[in-house]
Amino acid sequence: MATSTRFEDGKTRCNWVTVSPLYVAYHDDEWGRPVGDDNGIFERLSLEGFQSGLSWLTILRKRPAFRAGFADFDIAAVAAFGERDVERLLGDAGIVRHRGKIEAVINNAARAIELKQEAGSLARFLWSFQPPPQHPDDAMTPRTTCDEAIALSKALKKRGWKFVGPTTMYAAMQAIGLVNDHAHDCHCRKAVDNIQTTFKRQLG
Repeated sequence: MATSTRFEDGKTRCNWVTVSPLYVAYHDDEWGRPVGDDNGIFERLSLEGFQSGLSWLTILRKRPAFRAGFADFDIAAVAAFGERDVERLLGDAGIVRHRGKIEAVINNAARAIELKQEAGSLARFLWSFQPPPQHPDDAMTPRTTCDEAIALSKALKKRGWKFVGPTTMYAAMQAIGLVNDHAHDCHCRKAVDNIQTTFKRQLG
């Protein structure tokens, strides 16, 4: 669970948020809010993989270029990428030019198609790993993974996914709303709780 900081606009936010408008918008409008669209989930999984070793703000700044380079993270389109696309992306200064991560996204798109055939949707599969809410006392200690993230990582690796380690999967859980790790006094906390509850009912 994050601790919080009061910003100049009078709102209390998780203390990992910088004053960058891009970061504030991501925190306020996206982080922790449920994502049920398969392409949207695939984008978050892919970007979390690229983030490894870098700051999240770097990824946010490069996000438009990532979307342009990876066909808006359309799973079917990315699964059809070939070596020419890999070389194109390696030459794109707007993204993180890491061959292993680029090839992992393309591989994972093909695995996502298989997973959709198996589970009905990528969303349904990932949301089946939603952790139970933390006890308030436990939630005061930030965590970087959990049993469910470890299980999700193992399940995806078993199906051939790459760059889906437990820490990356927990960050993805935070990003797509499987957990609400907003600080208890963060102005987003209660709204995200309400949205998660409604979303889970709709998914079921």
